[in-house]
Amino acid sequence: MGEAIRTVEENVLIRAGVCAVTVRPDLGGKIASILIGDQELLQSPLRPYGARTKNMSFDAADASGWDECLPSVAACRVTTANGRVDVPDHGDLWRVEWEPADAAGKNDAEQSGVTLRGRCFSLPLRLERSTRLSETARGWELELNYTVRNESDHAVPWAWSAHPLFVVEAGDRIVLPATVKTLRVEGSRENRLGGHGDQVQWPIAVLRNGGSSDLSVVQGAESAIGDKLFAGPLVAEEDWCVLERRRQGIKIRIRLEPQKTPYLGLWICYGGWPEGPGTKQMCVALEPATAPVDSLAEMGGWSRTLGSGESYSWAMRVEIEVARG
Repeated sequence: MGEAIRTVEENVLIRAGVCAVTVRPDLGGKIASILIGDQELLQSPLRPYGARTKNMSFDAADASGWDECLPSVAACRVTTANGRVDVPDHGDLWRVEWEPADAAGKNDAEQSGVTLRGRCFSLPLRLERSTRLSETARGWELELNYTVRNESDHAVPWAWSAHPLFVVEAGDRIVLPATVKTLRVEGSRENRLGGHGDQVQWPIAVLRNGGSSDLSVVQGAESAIGDKLFAGPLVAEEDWCVLERRRQGIKIRIRLEPQKTPYLGLWICYGGWPEGPGTKQMCVALEPATAPVDSLAEMGGWSRTLGSGESYSWAMRVEIEVARG
């Protein structure tokens, strides 16, 4: 099992062999780094870490690492039993300091991971996430277990998405189950894949200009691609996706629970975001999610509500395989 070490800056470092995971409770429980030796798996900060406000845009901050999006990914206005509520960009939780799950400040899983809680401010929701790292025969496994709870006396709508930004380079590959044939477009820079709600084929997509693109192959930053797509609802056998870092000899496999989080968001960004001047993302995000849309205000059969005091739990795993030389 891994060993959790708290630094003087109050970062939490979880280590198993040469794999080290850094968690930042002060920055919304952000998983700031997953290191294999000297190889970083997550997108580095686009801007220096700093204070967050309740209404700043996601690209005004560091836009890096792994955050949790709750109660929405997109900024939106929703109507609840307690009135209208404005939910900010990428939700609440990346903006607030998280606390240890134990009120006394101790962690029951201290020798193998860390358990933290973050409270939303736009809606009365609390997310608890335990993060555990262990070494396996092929590499490492990062296990994450989640529980969201409604802390109010009225029903509350909610949607969750993981937001792990894995750094990539041209030639890396995204692998989805063979049964996934189409993806839904949430958004596409310059509408290269079409508009919101359109369907595209996977892996070879027909572009708006009549050309085609192999979405499974990572392009260079000069392509300026920025596409958000969704797969699902997924069936039991479609409980995985893989990012192959070919030159590094690393495979990152995401395992999810389709019966609980039946959608997979796919953010492919090769120099196409943020808009405007400055450093751009070069990453792929493989995002288990409860909905096939970014906005909590976009209703459908996927929409979820928690009654007063109710909770909901789910899990995901990250399996990291390293080629043995």
